[in-house]
Amino acid sequence: MQFLNQSTSKTFRLFSPSKTKTPPPISFLFKYSPPPPYSLTQNSTYVDVYMKWKKDPFYDSIDSIHCTSKLKPLLSLKNCIAQNPNGCIPISDVSKRDKELRLPIKVARFMRMYPSVFEEFVGPQYDLPWFRLTHKAIELDREERAVYENCRMDLGLRLKKLIMMSLEKRLPMKVIRELDWYLGLPEGFWENPPEVNLDGSFEFVEMEGGERGLAVVSEERFLSVLQKNAMRRGAYHDNRDEATPLAFPLFPSKGLRLKKKIADWLDEFQRLPYVSPYEDFSHLNPCSDVAEKRVVGVLHELLSLFVLNAVERKKLFFLKKYLGLPQKMHKAFERHPHIFYLSLKSNTCTAILKEAYKDKSAIEGHPLSRVRRKYVDLMKESDALLKQRRQNNPCVDAEAATLLDLDLDLDLDSEGEEDESETGKSLL
Repeated sequence: MQFLNQSTSKTFRLFSPSKTKTPPPISFLFKYSPPPPYSLTQNSTYVDVYMKWKKDPFYDSIDSIHCTSKLKPLLSLKNCIAQNPNGCIPISDVSKRDKELRLPIKVARFMRMYPSVFEEFVGPQYDLPWFRLTHKAIELDREERAVYENCRMDLGLRLKKLIMMSLEKRLPMKVIRELDWYLGLPEGFWENPPEVNLDGSFEFVEMEGGERGLAVVSEERFLSVLQKNAMRRGAYHDNRDEATPLAFPLFPSKGLRLKKKIADWLDEFQRLPYVSPYEDFSHLNPCSDVAEKRVVGVLHELLSLFVLNAVERKKLFFLKKYLGLPQKMHKAFERHPHIFYLSLKSNTCTAILKEAYKDKSAIEGHPLSRVRRKYVDLMKESDALLKQRRQNNPCVDAEAATLLDLDLDLDLDSEGEEDESETGKSLL
């Protein structure tokens, strides 16, 4: 798209590409066939304005979204303990997983940061630190497992919708695995036999380059969230032969005002025909406003499938090729700040669907969202516990604070012990 070919930083260039109508070919005089509905609306007038990014404290304060970098490794370590028959593990079982878990610190230090989740004690072997789950963490783990068991069909449906949005109704496994966390798929989901988690409409296939992929073989037709909500209001009737101008719900951030020419362009954009993410779009002119509206619709539908209706923006880049998105599709987030919010908190660009937090009845909640929020609340309790320890026993706490900076992830191998010792010295 031409509108995606402009470079931006925190000031975004906004315009609708100008296209002139091409005169009909000579053959048109002899044989007439009605043009598709979209062809009459794929041209628009040029609008050249600037849109600035506006910080919104409301979305930047959603802890369940911005704690993802800490919650993911915490849940992985929690699963290691919960799956152990004894319900506890020595630190040596996980001490070398810091890179795998993408932790900037040692695993032992990370676990000690959350005493509300992990309880440390001296184990029976080699006087190593051992860890088990607290009572609250055990209860929350049971609740999480119950959600996975009871909502297996819902998780499978969300996965199916993601695949059905692709051009060939198939996606490489490596692309799907990048989105496991956001779809809410549990650890070990793909290690189980296919029939355990997937119904008969899923099929493993070989894709280009010998990649393993997952396809959906089904004639089932899906309606997007936008279409379903419009049907409830009586503003949409499911007629595949008509181009329906559905409008996106808009939620302006406080203090974000649009200039008149932007507002006029947005009004025109809202009146354009809506192309569902599940429909064929091969007839669309990629430089048209209708094609842009389809891109916005795809992003809107994707975020509605995810656990917290948010995603790290770069994770969507893996989908561009398979969902027919333009090279610079990320600019669609910047051009439509009333629909999406880009949070730059924690040095991460996170795309958030505003509708999910401003009109909770519009988006069907993910069954796992409530559990993840509870985990974040449990993590927060650690701050109070650590503070209380410091107040009750400052001498012991000073020693504990020193140990946090040392690497106690002991390795019985002598070479490993040397490496750990050097790491501990560097941290000091």
